[in-house]
Amino acid sequence: MDKVNSSVVSEFILLGLSSSQKLQIFFFVFFSVLYVVIILGNLLIIITVISDTSLHSSMYFLLGNLSFVDICQASFATPKMIADFLSEPKTISFSGCIAQIFFIHLFTGGEMVLLVSMAYDRYVAICKPLHYMRIMSQRTCTILVIISWVVGLVHTLSQLSFTVNLPFCGPNVVDSFFCDLPRVTKLACLDSYIIEILIVVNSGILSLSTFSVLVSSYIIILATVWFKSSAAMSKAFSTLAAHIMVVILFFGPCIFIYVWPFTTYPVDKVLAIFYTIFTPILNPIIYTLRNRDMKAAMKKIVTYYLRPKKISDIH
Repeated sequence: MDKVNSSVVSEFILLGLSSSQKLQIFFFVFFSVLYVVIILGNLLIIITVISDTSLHSSMYFLLGNLSFVDICQASFATPKMIADFLSEPKTISFSGCIAQIFFIHLFTGGEMVLLVSMAYDRYVAICKPLHYMRIMSQRTCTILVIISWVVGLVHTLSQLSFTVNLPFCGPNVVDSFFCDLPRVTKLACLDSYIIEILIVVNSGILSLSTFSVLVSSYIIILATVWFKSSAAMSKAFSTLAAHIMVVILFFGPCIFIYVWPFTTYPVDKVLAIFYTIFTPILNPIIYTLRNRDMKAAMKKIVTYYLRPKKISDIH
């Protein structure tokens, strides 16, 4: 860490999404609303899963953890981005920049593994229904969640090991709304070719391998259902199509940005919005509003807390 303190650059300037004053005001309102919806929507899911005993199963346990990760993922940079829409210049300290890099890779790495765990849960439920309770026990689900956090931690620490000791002595302008690793790496006062190779190997292997496992599991599930009945196939495809859409929106930008970090494009910061903001808001919609049991439980909780309290209830 001594090398970090010896860097000449003490802060970075974030260019944000746009330099237009009118657009920044619009973005401030738009993303403020989105962020509030993300927090409230995912909190409602967590509270519902904890409160309703009928949802104390592996699928909803994993869903509750996904909602927690989504809240974390949406919060590592979004509040600062929203505040920056109303301030100039948009600066972030060196330690704050390193912290953003740490948290984005911790949460995205963990979410990738968690999505695989949820796909495995669906695979067992559809392809091995008689053994579902034995395979997807509470112990198994807890281990899967722990593994997701461990993978995320190992992933982010390995990424930081490439960058935390890089010398920053000149340019300090990051063309994004947060400290994106490929863009920050290019500001170092040395040839970053080897570092970029290591980023490709690290992020590329994790994102491509988990994406391949997810796609394979969906194919196996659809193939299994295909031989059962056309009605079951239609229902499974309807459910999995929504899941696949979320997976593509999450993994697509990650793969595009981190597997080819040698060249940065203006569209990169737009793509980053998908896995930092849009995915956390889509997950509650896809995984809950299409689920009858979840909708019924959420309606029950909302009705309970929002209905007028009678005098007899208060006493």
